[in-house]
Amino acid sequence: MQTPVLRKGVVALLASASLLLTACSSDDGPAAGEGASSPPGATSAPPASASPSADLPPAKGSAEVVKTLTDGLASPWGLAALPGGDLLVSSRDEATITRVDGESGKKTLLGSVPGVAPAGEGGLLGLAVAPTYGADHLIYAYFTTESDNRVARLQYDEEKPAGQQLGAPDTVLRGIPKGAVHNGGRIAFGPDRMLYVGTGETGDTGLAQDKASPSGKILRMTPDGEPVHGNPEADSLVYSYGHRNVQGLAWDSGKRLWASEFGQDTWDELNLIEPGKNYGWPDVEGRKGEEGFVDPVAQWKTSEASPSGIAYAEGSIWMAGLRGERLWRIPLSGKADGEPLAAPQAFLEGKYGRLRTVLAAGGDKLWLVTSNADGRGSAKSGDDRILLLKVR
Repeated sequence: MQTPVLRKGVVALLASASLLLTACSSDDGPAAGEGASSPPGATSAPPASASPSADLPPAKGSAEVVKTLTDGLASPWGLAALPGGDLLVSSRDEATITRVDGESGKKTLLGSVPGVAPAGEGGLLGLAVAPTYGADHLIYAYFTTESDNRVARLQYDEEKPAGQQLGAPDTVLRGIPKGAVHNGGRIAFGPDRMLYVGTGETGDTGLAQDKASPSGKILRMTPDGEPVHGNPEADSLVYSYGHRNVQGLAWDSGKRLWASEFGQDTWDELNLIEPGKNYGWPDVEGRKGEEGFVDPVAQWKTSEASPSGIAYAEGSIWMAGLRGERLWRIPLSGKADGEPLAAPQAFLEGKYGRLRTVLAAGGDKLWLVTSNADGRGSAKSGDDRILLLKVR
């Protein structure tokens, strides 16, 4: 079980920065977000980097809202699917986890997560269901405390009364620096059944290039929070670095990892993640072609995206936009460098406001979570809600 370290014996607990950036597409500054995970597979090998073998998607796609599953959610952020199709949703500001029936939309409060200290862009953020859930009923959560960001697992006992169904948090990783902005927060189990964690640099830009810090990174660990054999550096959780604020994680049909992140003033990014690579921040924002840094596969003006969660479905990456108030479709070509098949395509522009999280629902279906009632957007009657989409 990891303490505030990235390498065994090296203390990495850093003083939390409350540094606000005056010009940033943060959790919305103009906008913020969270990402979605694809269901865990059965392989224990590191993620593949080979091109997907699935049929290519069409250059032009479609996205249609089938129904509103539920509404009236308070500051929803993380979303995860239980076996059987029901959903778990976290409230960033209320520090609660709620179960939503995948058919009726009925909501059941599991309980509150103790130790969460919501403030700024921090609070109860990403959720993930353990690949061993059938045996242990463990839920993983990323959250902000008074001193740090951390990942903990909680046992869910649905036989107990509503509101009392969560066990005490068992911390698997602590000491991720916190800030008023850029706390990251996306977590997901990959096809290798390992836990991936997206973090932000808290507004302290230098942390993204410091491989001894967990900030501004994608981390890869065992379910117990230990470094994984095959990580770029022995005894280190760091999988990739040079990130500003990772908000979305998803794997395609070739088991390749994709991540979305906020830019500052100019370019938001979708990146194809390779172990050990440097994604540039703060030296590079967007495509620069500079040696030693990986360029994004796709980029957007911050007014058009401020990307949050992502998911893979029907041969494309689907990316929720906060400030952009739209859902982006990026059709994949299967090329090794990740070059899209066609230009990104936008859907639902302005129709449902800020979009926070997107999650694959199987086949041609996606779950999509709005984010209008957390003080950043313009809430309408019924906000916030979970929508079911049919996509192509």
